[in-house]
Amino acid sequence: MIDLLGAVWAALAGPPAELDRLRVTGPAVTLSSAFPVTAVGAATVGASLLAATLGTGAPVGVDTRGLAVALRSERYVRRDGRPVGQPFDPLSAFHRTADGWLRLHANYPWHRAAALRVLGCAEADVPAAIAGRGAVELESALHDAGGVAAAVRGEEAWRAAAGPPPPLVEVRDLSAAPGRAARRPRVLDLTRVIAGPVATRTLAAHGADVLRIDAPDRPEIPLQAFDTLPGKRSALLDLGRAGHRLGDLLAGADVVVTGYRPGALDRFGLAPDELADRHPGLVLVTLSAWGHRGPWARRRGFDSLVQAASGIALAEGDPDRPGALPAQVLDHATGYLAAAGALLALDAQRRGGGTPHVRLSLAGTAAWLLGLPRTARVPVPEADPGPWLTDLGTPDGRLTLAAPPGTVDGAALAWPAPAPAYGAAVPRWDVDGGPPTAR
Repeated sequence: MIDLLGAVWAALAGPPAELDRLRVTGPAVTLSSAFPVTAVGAATVGASLLAATLGTGAPVGVDTRGLAVALRSERYVRRDGRPVGQPFDPLSAFHRTADGWLRLHANYPWHRAAALRVLGCAEADVPAAIAGRGAVELESALHDAGGVAAAVRGEEAWRAAAGPPPPLVEVRDLSAAPGRAARRPRVLDLTRVIAGPVATRTLAAHGADVLRIDAPDRPEIPLQAFDTLPGKRSALLDLGRAGHRLGDLLAGADVVVTGYRPGALDRFGLAPDELADRHPGLVLVTLSAWGHRGPWARRRGFDSLVQAASGIALAEGDPDRPGALPAQVLDHATGYLAAAGALLALDAQRRGGGTPHVRLSLAGTAAWLLGLPRTARVPVPEADPGPWLTDLGTPDGRLTLAAPPGTVDGAALAWPAPAPAYGAAVPRWDVDGGPPTAR
């Protein structure tokens, strides 16, 4: 397995002296791919572990078998032993077009409805309707109508359409501010759909007080809520009518993580520059699908669509059909990178002040992956998930989830309370932020 941690840690501006604390165990490959997916997972999870224990000298570890389970955590969610849904809607798939292939995303009801409007047909007739259209033309039509899809392209065609890809991680300082006192960090979580929620559940696993906010009229898919809410409090709040409550949340937060298209939250006063002016010293982490600049910046996007558009789907497929990575690794890797970036920025802010902004995107992670040495795709045995799953008791039954990956000083990580309970919390911080995180 190639060692990618050094490059990842350098991109995050992590102190080089910390690198020797990580030990990776297990088979070199646990997820078969044309790309070094196992190594990417080990490096990004490893970076989050190093960042969470910065300055402690504690050894941290990643086992690649548990890693394979964590990178596909959504596959293992059970409620009282029964599945709670499928990761993808039946329409969220590759569809042949008149001139190639299109990857459609219809997991959320509003995206599915937009697709059916554009195609002008019933669900059963979607493949035939797509087959009569051009891939790029239909991609644009769906985007304009509020839907989500991507034409399958090669890497050169992607760069010609979208422009130069963003870097893996960008870290900048938005405004001067004194360093804040150390305490249990409060994280305001304004994310959904894997990458952002993985980042914030990782922060929760390392001791942060994470409060996730969702819009009342945009319910989360139950599978994704169960998978990504452990350790967090979840509340519903209409940001457009939140008034002083949103201001109070921002004033009490140490970290804000957003996972929407650039500009999508600006009308709520959540643009990074505005937040830096009103709340200097806040750590800001922004994740998007396509990056913050270029012709695709304001497009909706998900992991599967970035794979399709960037050339990954062609590399993972065969001559007859595009394929997919063995895990939604763009989402998961970006999530762990975001968690590491948030923790490093939080430490740097406390030591030296400033208003750090950590910016990442699925497209940046895809470009990094595409630039790595390719590997021969060989079958590998499926990792036994049993040792890497955990049960959480809830008022509504027993949840089985993938455990957080990694060990600290030989001890496995575990999900802290509370167990997932979508929308059950009050949108406010506790009066006492708690003691500083153990470091």
